[in-house]
Amino acid sequence: MEACERRVVLPFSAIVGQENAKLALLCVAVDPLIGGVLLRGDKGTGKSTLVRALANVLPEIEVVADCPFNCNPRNPLEMCDSCYQRHMRGEELPVARRKMRVVDLPLSITVDRLVGTIDVERFLKEGRRALQHGVLAEANRGILYIDEVNLLDDYIADALLDAAAMGWNIIERETVSFKHPARFILVGSMNPEEGELRPQILDRFGLCVEVTAPSTPEERAEIVRRVESFHKDPASFYEKYRASEEAIAEKVTRARKLLPKVEVSDELIKLLAETVISLGIKTSRAEITTVKTAKAIAALDGRAKVTLSDLERAMELALPHRLKEKPLQQPPRAQLPKPKPPAGREDPRHREDSSHQHSHHSHSSLGGRDRLYQAADASAQVPGKVSLDSYLASTRSSRDAVAAVVGYPRGIPVYYTVPKGSVEDVDLYATALWAILSGKKPPVKPSPEDLRVRVRKARPPTLWVLMLDSSGSMSIQKRISVAKGIAKKLVEKGYIKRSKISLIVFRGAQATLAAPPTRNYLSILKAIDETPTGGKTPLSSALQMLLNLARRERMKEKTLAVRAFLITDGKANVPLYSRVADEIPQLSKAVKKSKISLSVYDTRGPGISPGASYIQDIVEHAEAKLIEI
Repeated sequence: MEACERRVVLPFSAIVGQENAKLALLCVAVDPLIGGVLLRGDKGTGKSTLVRALANVLPEIEVVADCPFNCNPRNPLEMCDSCYQRHMRGEELPVARRKMRVVDLPLSITVDRLVGTIDVERFLKEGRRALQHGVLAEANRGILYIDEVNLLDDYIADALLDAAAMGWNIIERETVSFKHPARFILVGSMNPEEGELRPQILDRFGLCVEVTAPSTPEERAEIVRRVESFHKDPASFYEKYRASEEAIAEKVTRARKLLPKVEVSDELIKLLAETVISLGIKTSRAEITTVKTAKAIAALDGRAKVTLSDLERAMELALPHRLKEKPLQQPPRAQLPKPKPPAGREDPRHREDSSHQHSHHSHSSLGGRDRLYQAADASAQVPGKVSLDSYLASTRSSRDAVAAVVGYPRGIPVYYTVPKGSVEDVDLYATALWAILSGKKPPVKPSPEDLRVRVRKARPPTLWVLMLDSSGSMSIQKRISVAKGIAKKLVEKGYIKRSKISLIVFRGAQATLAAPPTRNYLSILKAIDETPTGGKTPLSSALQMLLNLARRERMKEKTLAVRAFLITDGKANVPLYSRVADEIPQLSKAVKKSKISLSVYDTRGPGISPGASYIQDIVEHAEAKLIEI
């Protein structure tokens, strides 16, 4: 049976290349307190294969045989409340050995399924409050894998990270209070093209590795040969790599035993701190994670003392994703500066001048303002202009706030209520409770008048549509620079609110959808940068595209709130069908009727602006908010 399970995925040692990713995974297998691994890369680069193959090379664990939380029978500090009480009474806990397993966290998971909730079935039958454990219980002392972690709902990520940070999952549900250990190897994977990860989540991953497809024909050909051989005869293929798999498992076992004895000198810690400060990294997790990783690397190598080389390799895994100065700034691609060894102890492998590398980082990729924001900052310094932050105050809307909702499957349940209309998202515990209070005895059979539905705290999905005028009139007085700066600031605010963003650009004969709705905010910024200027102004086409986009997206998500930001000087000279003067008011009224919240950024500025502008018509008929620049 074990052999059949082991043939599900490619052996860990048979995976071609990806040495950094393999090292990072083995490090967290040796010391889960490192904080997990994030694998970033394009689809089809083997991220999921690496994670699932890892479980096959990890040693078996001892667990309390009759405990659903995989408690450690040898350590009271890693026991749930029930096992701890049994241990304190002197009871001998039954012990079993189990294979390390990978527990998948689906993106559609609810909070109750994640952390655990009341066992409704047992309550209905027996009238007793009991706990139904969740995914965090299943993952304890195993591998918790989140594919496409950047698409995980914020409230789920918050609950997950709270448990991962404490190492405990605390459940408070309907007068039931319980806690159990939640110590797992956290591994996430993501495709950056599908959106960036929140900084709070990104920093919680101890290590981050870019997983890329091999660039040489030889390596890619070898991947094909191994996969074909594996699919043809998995048993024989596993037998071929059995020795190397067992060697890795033994290596991890030895490293875990050696880890408590591994030491790192104060000199290396000081060098690391100086390097982290010079890189402008603010979080203290940088040093803590790097030291733990360096010790794990030394232990995997069978050494009880961390070397400068171990520290450098650890820095490559623990620091790059913490180098961002701004939320949407891409980490620098240049090589990390290497810490200099203490005077008189220079490592002969590092005699090249590292001071030049340090200077390069301080003044280019790591120093100064990010170029993505230069236009916005410059526009804020134009004489007579107010700051962009005050322009963008209108983006703080109650439509973006957390609200109490009924019949919405996502969000944190906060209480329950009597259903109105169709019955969805029934709170079974509250329903059973009301049935008992009305005189029914277990096993309970609730009637329609006993039904109660959940009220959840949720943030309704929001789409922000940026409408950027890049026609010829926007080149006057560098209006396009100001407009692009505002658009980039809006992208930054949309990122903070985790809204989907779309970009409509209008110039020439008609408007174009430069970026469809996405959370890949860097792609929006790139599209703004690459937007050309010139030609006529098809404002009518832009408004029509906004209406079509909102209608299409609401067909996918009926609760979607749409906010539009029109950045223009209001000039329009390309009709859709008849006359621009007739179309603009009609389209603006349609925007209002479609319940699209519109803000108009008037880029004309003070002074005389020749030519007619339709900004006032739009503001009046769409009931839009006007921000004058």
